[in-house]
Amino acid sequence: MAVHTAANHSTGQVLPFRESLMAMLGISFVTMLVALDQTVVGTALPTIVAELKGFSLYAWVATSYLLTSVVTVPIFGRLGDYYGRQPFVIASIIVFTVASVLCGLANSMLFLVVARGLQGIGGGMLVGTAFACIADLFPDSVVRLRWQVLMSSAFGIANAVGPSLGGILTQYYGWRSVFYVNLPVGVLSLFFVWRFLPHLRHVAHEGKMRLDWPGAALIAVALGSLQMFVEMVPRYGASVVTVALILVSVASAVALWKWEKRCDYAILPLDMFRNKSLAALFTLAILGGFTMFSLLFYAPLLFQGGFGMSPKDAGLLITPLVVFITIGSIVNGRIVTRLKNANVMLYVGFGLLVVACLGVVIATHAMPRSILMVFMLIGGLGLGFVMPNLTVFAQQTAGRQHLGIATALLQSLRMIGGMIGTALTGTLVAHLYASGVQLALEKDHATHWLSDLADPQILINREAQDTLLSQLTAAGHNGALLLESAREALVAAIHIGLALAAVVAVISLWQSRRVPPVRLKGPVDKTILAE
Repeated sequence: MAVHTAANHSTGQVLPFRESLMAMLGISFVTMLVALDQTVVGTALPTIVAELKGFSLYAWVATSYLLTSVVTVPIFGRLGDYYGRQPFVIASIIVFTVASVLCGLANSMLFLVVARGLQGIGGGMLVGTAFACIADLFPDSVVRLRWQVLMSSAFGIANAVGPSLGGILTQYYGWRSVFYVNLPVGVLSLFFVWRFLPHLRHVAHEGKMRLDWPGAALIAVALGSLQMFVEMVPRYGASVVTVALILVSVASAVALWKWEKRCDYAILPLDMFRNKSLAALFTLAILGGFTMFSLLFYAPLLFQGGFGMSPKDAGLLITPLVVFITIGSIVNGRIVTRLKNANVMLYVGFGLLVVACLGVVIATHAMPRSILMVFMLIGGLGLGFVMPNLTVFAQQTAGRQHLGIATALLQSLRMIGGMIGTALTGTLVAHLYASGVQLALEKDHATHWLSDLADPQILINREAQDTLLSQLTAAGHNGALLLESAREALVAAIHIGLALAAVVAVISLWQSRRVPPVRLKGPVDKTILAE
């Protein structure tokens, strides 16, 4: 094994410029793979649900991915710290790409949810290793922020084409094509990572690593039962099943805490949670994930189902949200290192998120699309100011010893926030929509059609709408008016759901004061390069 150290380069990077550039291109393509999937699927999801007929599982298409990601991110973050990250990045690309093909082959919502869960395992491996690779390559945080422009640009390309591409593919080639688009990106990612990403390890280890499988299992049980509780409680209330689920979740969390205190090779180093700065950043990651994923998954449903837009038009409206996440990241990289107090960017970012969520809450079908796009732009800019800083602040605070696990935990907690956000918002929207539709049908004495209108997929599926309109007209009802009432119910439901996301963004703004000032400079220490 050839050994080189970061000390050989005074610029705060492990490799010379050319090698650093090629390695970062590899990481950027990996980033593009995940970002493209998220943006394309978000736009196509309402159409997918309309065809596979399973609105009850709408949130699970997102949350199954998030749940499996949450569990795998810390596992592979720890494995990457020990064995080096490159082999796991390669494995994750393969798993993610194969799972994407399975998603495209899905013939039912349940199959799609399971395939998305497998895709989440690949995504969790990617997030747990690829993000920490940048800190491996560039130990100095200021140098790292400059190089992150490459990754932000990859996000930008994926985010710029993602929503529109999702809409166009769905409209002209069917929703399955939005999953198959991951194939060429996956192959390109695999080539660059295999060829150019070095196998870096922080320290040499003797013997075989012991992985905390009991800890990982307890995490899975705690989060899985919490997720099922959030999904089921609006429909079944305080039933035996829901009470059992929350008790299992709490018991698993307590058992996890006690086990990790005794375990010498804990998957969750508890001393990190005792660090006030890290604890504050972890809290903000959860809250930020809640707002981010609620906005990303339910704005497309509002535009397509509530406002009656085509997938293509909805994709164009969502584009500023995802593009300006990237632009915000790039602008942030130029500004944050020059500020006396870098934490200011957290306040600005969460403030913009509050404005964006409130903007969507007051949005109506008659509102000019340019104004809707401005709200999306503001939301993207806010996320671009928040997300990169949470990662860099956590890496800087945790230090080299806990670099991988700190990065992984931050990403995991953001996904937990997203999981809770999409589940709560989803169940709230479903419940409020069903109630609104029932009231409208009762007024017109048309409750016979409740089963047809109870699922918002009818507002997206044009063929099903035409059939229902014919039936309602034949029965002497004003079908167009009832459909419009259903749209109004969906809009009102999503408004309330995103109002909750706005409240969480306000809490995030308040909680930002708990983050101690972070100094974005640090010593360059030694890293082992295994060839």
